[in-house]
Amino acid sequence: MGVNDEPEAVAARYARRRAADARYDPLRPEVQYALQERQRALRMLLARAGIRSVENLRLTEVGCGSGGNLLELLQLGFAPQHLQGIELLPERARQARARLPAALRLIEGDATQADIAPGSQHLVLQATVFSSLLDDAFQQRLADAMWRWLAPGGAILWYDFTVDNPRNPDVRGVPLSRVRELFPQGRLDARRVTLAPPLARAAARLHPRLLPLLNALPLLRTHVLVRIDKG
Repeated sequence: MGVNDEPEAVAARYARRRAADARYDPLRPEVQYALQERQRALRMLLARAGIRSVENLRLTEVGCGSGGNLLELLQLGFAPQHLQGIELLPERARQARARLPAALRLIEGDATQADIAPGSQHLVLQATVFSSLLDDAFQQRLADAMWRWLAPGGAILWYDFTVDNPRNPDVRGVPLSRVRELFPQGRLDARRVTLAPPLARAAARLHPRLLPLLNALPLLRTHVLVRIDKG
């Protein structure tokens, strides 16, 4: 499969995963716990970069899905006219458009082809997108596009899992070493987050209070949240 075939392959993989979407219902205690942990870690990463206000920052999310992360960013203080999302799958793009303010721009299609001016963004976010890309060359093409969009002093915000899922051949872990390869000029500030989802689901069935106890062990966390600074 060539690099140009990867977007079509991604769409097919996501179609196979629809049956598993119920596992990520935000009303589930383990999903809510992971979400809140990630939000706290993101605020910490922004604070460590000296960011105290986000209302004037321009941010693009790659693979925005139905808009959940963009809604969170609006709650964090980002202005809708400074946010934009890119989504490959038409169904998810329509869901996002129905949920998000009209002033927030949505781009449908392959993110590597998105009409975004070089150096125009303060932040570019990706959350569990690269783990769905199985073609190394396409990963690098997308990383290069994201880097090109960033203004000097801007940053990539990266959230993804680092280990393979043996039960799901449609995804693969992206270790921190690979993140460094994708953004060789970036300066990384990384934090390990998110209790392994299968373990979190099992713990929540026993009692939700087990979640913070298990999550206190870094080796049980499967994702990283990274700020990749562009000098």
